Amino acid sequence: MENQNNIINYTEFKKINLQVGKIIKVETLKGYNKILKILVDLGNEERQIMSGIAKYYSPEELINKYIIVCTNLEPKKFGENISNGMILAAEKDNKPILLTVFEEVEPGSQIL
Repeated sequence: MENQNNIINYTEFKKINLQVGKIIKVETLKGYNKILKILVDLGNEERQIMSGIAKYYSPEELINKYIIVCTNLEPKKFGENISNGMILAAEKDNKPILLTVFEEVEPGSQIL
């Protein structure tokens, strides 16, 4: 159920940059048992993103998956690593379910 206090207008929503990314490399993050270090192809750049999905997904099963990424989120530091974006997911039975696209599209494609 939506919280009326969190409603934003369309101008605010347009500030959120969502793009299709293709996962090209995944590593466990030393010192963080819940975090994966993920390299995402966004078409015109590759971006490193840390994601708390290590309990639910192995690095091998994520390679070459198309996902939805928020690319203009403030960077966050994890030890020596910086996360430059957020991979979007839904939640089902307390498990993150990564959002993807119905058909394969070019990495970097804008979400409208």
